[in-house]
Amino acid sequence: MSYQVPAFLAELLRARSPSGYEAEAQAVFDRHVNPAASHYANDALGNRIATLNPKGDPVLMLAGHIDELGLIITYVNKEGFLYFDTIGGHDLSIISGRRVVIQTANGIVKGVTGKRAIHLMEEEDRKKVPKKHEIWIDIGARSKTEALERVGIGDVATYDHELELFNGSIGAARAFDDKVGAYIVGETLIRLAKEKKPLAAKVVSVATTQEEIGVRGATTSAYLVNPHIAIAVDVGHATDHPDCDNRKFGETKLGGGPILCRGANINPKVYDRLLKAAKKADIPYQVEADPRPTGTDARAMQMGRGGVATGLVSIPLRYMHTPSEVVDLEDVERCVRLLVEFAQALDQGDYAHW
Repeated sequence: MSYQVPAFLAELLRARSPSGYEAEAQAVFDRHVNPAASHYANDALGNRIATLNPKGDPVLMLAGHIDELGLIITYVNKEGFLYFDTIGGHDLSIISGRRVVIQTANGIVKGVTGKRAIHLMEEEDRKKVPKKHEIWIDIGARSKTEALERVGIGDVATYDHELELFNGSIGAARAFDDKVGAYIVGETLIRLAKEKKPLAAKVVSVATTQEEIGVRGATTSAYLVNPHIAIAVDVGHATDHPDCDNRKFGETKLGGGPILCRGANINPKVYDRLLKAAKKADIPYQVEADPRPTGTDARAMQMGRGGVATGLVSIPLRYMHTPSEVVDLEDVERCVRLLVEFAQALDQGDYAHW
């Protein structure tokens, strides 16, 4: 049977939302999560903050970021070609030759990233990764004037690579990082709202902004929410593909279940309770170790105000920060079930202090 992608997740993956320009993803989160929340708010950084059981104790914050990589237009030359800077951590070797979608005040403009063809390069040039200023976006304009009638400085572009399933629940998309995390925290709140089982905790699901440029939305929202316990949901590296040395990167695989992190960024009691929840709900899981603050919202959440008992759950992903990231959507569903179980198991006054 063909795998059915949840509408909420599919819409988030279609939304174009580079850091600082998250409006399309915000609208999707608003549409699906707001009706289930007891209270729903936004803030100056564009975070979406959905609360369930507002008088509950402890306060549990779940966070997944809705921003993605992008390109921002910085200059247009006299022939009408657009030059850009990168939003987030790009591999410059794979930018050229891509179809892109530019968001402008007048709607969508399509373009192609270009560079000098290999036939026109000297032998030494063929061995080099092009620098950003050596790549441009071609929108078919014939002059600077014509180009600036269609796009503006500061407009942003994303790769034109949409969700496609290619083997059951395994699919590729432009921005699984971290639309799956935003979906998971929103869907967890939706399901908890439908459950008849009493909930001790106040649950606050936050779709955070600007993670790709420094966990900025998580920094401010963690201060605002002031949680006792917080869990970041992001993507993690699946190391089950060629040229990935497990001695260096650990052992995690696509379809193996959510990845639970251990290390300095992680409260040991929160880790233990995630582990217990996975076992109780019969959810397969994997474990990764990280000796330092992780490259996720968890590093900001842990240091909020006087400190927060923090956990990190990751979805295994291949080819991170490329136009075709690969995920097994069964792992996404397992993560939702894990967080529902975790939230329901929290007792009043359980702050995971150690």
